[in-house]
Amino acid sequence: MKLTITLLLVVILDGCGSVSEYRLETKTKDWAVHHFVKVDSLNSILEPEFHQVFQSPISNKQVHWEERNVLNPFVIVKNGKAYLIYRAQDKDLKSKLGLAINDDGLHFKKQPLPIFCLDNDTIKQYEWQGGIEETRIIESENGTYIMTYTSYDGKTARLCLASSKDLYTWTKHGLVLKEEKYKDLRSQSGAIVCKLAGNKIIAAKIKGKYWMYFGDNDLYLATYEDLIHWNVAENDENKKMISVLHPRMGYFDSRLVEPGPLALVQKEGILLIYNDSNAANYNDSNLPKFTIAVSQALFDKENPYKFIDRMDDYFSHPDKPYEQTGEVNEVYFVEGLVYFKKK
Repeated sequence: MKLTITLLLVVILDGCGSVSEYRLETKTKDWAVHHFVKVDSLNSILEPEFHQVFQSPISNKQVHWEERNVLNPFVIVKNGKAYLIYRAQDKDLKSKLGLAINDDGLHFKKQPLPIFCLDNDTIKQYEWQGGIEETRIIESENGTYIMTYTSYDGKTARLCLASSKDLYTWTKHGLVLKEEKYKDLRSQSGAIVCKLAGNKIIAAKIKGKYWMYFGDNDLYLATYEDLIHWNVAENDENKKMISVLHPRMGYFDSRLVEPGPLALVQKEGILLIYNDSNAANYNDSNLPKFTIAVSQALFDKENPYKFIDRMDDYFSHPDKPYEQTGEVNEVYFVEGLVYFKKK
């Protein structure tokens, strides 16, 4: 079955209310962002198309680059428009990134060619067998766009980085975890800490550094003075990465926790929406095993490594037919969060 992209509209309101996907026993956290509403009238917003063709720089042949799936989207606002960067798979399951643009945040028009793809470059060895996945894009204070993405060589997922001035032309900067001991370690889903400045979300410096959450089985932290080079937060004694958020036995997030969109500085702390998975046992019995749902965690805004709280429940989960059946069933996976037209 072909994968498609569906839409989660983010509406931040002053009042209180509820939506159909909340479970009655959910305990509301005052710091969490609520009022997420699924726009069933529009979903799915993107579907695979056979006529999208480009010349592959690897094979030098025409490739139908999104004929199998479109998935894993991220949205960023530029010049009053919403730019949706999405992962597209060809028939051989090789992934590249496409772009769709709109004026209202709801109806997207695809661009004909991919904006980011496999190439004969220095990191081809990490991308060739699988491709490029799971993008998160933030804007720096000087207007440069920074993209974290997952390269997949058919065996190992690795967190990588690229930058752009216009969202069309990208410079690859290679692996985020460059140290030899981490090169073959599974790493993905880099969520950089950001702040809302006026109507724009931009990277936030805390104590003179930028911060990024990443990982999937556990959440880890990286930091540095710029947005290109990163150092992993390690334990000084054993020189291993320190986890800042873990799966919980008996809960909906008993199997894994993985960053969703960018992390956002709020009044109460750093808000991180995270994707989670329900284990086969010692799990939340209300969900099928391996269900991927969505929850929120809070970290200290002066010390991003200090965990404060997380929701006792998921705030949204696969409860629609278009979420419950697909390439992988029971998956609700969030990557994008924007402030757009006061929503």
